[in-house]
Amino acid sequence: MIRIFDIALKDLLQLSRDFKTFMFLLIMPILFTFLFGFAFGGFGGNDDSDSRLPVGYLSQDDHWITTELHDLLAESDVIRLEENPFLTSFDLEELVANGDLAAAIIVPEGYGRAVLKNKTVRLAVIADAGTQSWTTIEAEVLTAASRIDGAARTATIMEQMELEGVPFDYAFEQTLSAWDEPPISINETSSLAIKQTSDEGNALAHTSPGMMLQFAIAGLLTAAQVIVTERTSRTLQRLLTTATRRIHVLLGHFLAIFLLIFTQFTILIIFGQYVLKVDYLRLPGATMLVAFSAALCISALGLLIGILAKTEEQAITFSLIPMFVFAGLGGAWVPLEFTGKTFQAIGHLSPVAWGMDGFENICARGLGFESVLIPSAALAGYAVLFFLLAMWRLSASEEK
Repeated sequence: MIRIFDIALKDLLQLSRDFKTFMFLLIMPILFTFLFGFAFGGFGGNDDSDSRLPVGYLSQDDHWITTELHDLLAESDVIRLEENPFLTSFDLEELVANGDLAAAIIVPEGYGRAVLKNKTVRLAVIADAGTQSWTTIEAEVLTAASRIDGAARTATIMEQMELEGVPFDYAFEQTLSAWDEPPISINETSSLAIKQTSDEGNALAHTSPGMMLQFAIAGLLTAAQVIVTERTSRTLQRLLTTATRRIHVLLGHFLAIFLLIFTQFTILIIFGQYVLKVDYLRLPGATMLVAFSAALCISALGLLIGILAKTEEQAITFSLIPMFVFAGLGGAWVPLEFTGKTFQAIGHLSPVAWGMDGFENICARGLGFESVLIPSAALAGYAVLFFLLAMWRLSASEEK
């Protein structure tokens, strides 16, 4: 056991002297996280912009019912009213035709009085019915108009029943406000809703773990070069002639790489939590389980690369190729949810995909501890596979 720690300490001292280790494990993932974060709006670059559909608004009626309708439309999360008292209906029609407005609403004269008398009255809407936005705008306008009409009818009925102490205006306002807090509400918990919330809420919840996993693999080139140097200088062969067993040598190198990668994960998780505001520590135990399993997997991969590579150039190549392949397939750059089912199945052949699943289940999807058990088990399985391949390859090379 002491020999394992001695080998690990020797590797860590060598790695700590190499600037490339810190560049790939810490500097590069932070820089690329900021780069991808800005590219996908993760730093709130679009927070000040209004993404609602621009809709022109012209009222030809000055009734207070019309004012209530205006206020409902102005509070919409879907459309944004564009008002200019100097614009006519012809101006609005031209703006819609030119694409400057998604639609235009014209409230006809007498609208308010017609609503109070329970008469059918239509709002004039100028729009291109062939566009996808029209369906959204139509539903929003119909909803607002129905609320106004329903509140007016309810208040009228209550007034006709001569309920004591319930004037029309009060009944109207109470009925209208009741829509804001309905007695029954439906909470959407589908995977689609979760995905949309995570995408809109924080793009960094995807970018941060993606870059962390990607450059953990890239950082293996320095760890692999240590093993390659040990082999080319025949230090490894001399070490194996002593009482040190082969498994001790492998475990010593593996432990050094693991401590390096796990330390990187810990630092970047803390950085992500307090600087990038990615909620890794919502479930700290789950986050550290995924980080631990991912570190095991990547460390075993680094050990295998070090055993396979015969030169330092090969170590670099064998480190960078898995980085690009595993990161690309595993969804480190683009979420696998945005791809088809076939690509998602292929992507999960990459251990990065399981690492992304684990981290995103915690900090993006808001799932519980049990959601990281399968991703962690998959990463541990890859770790065992890579370690056994490294052991087999070292035994085969010695026989030659």
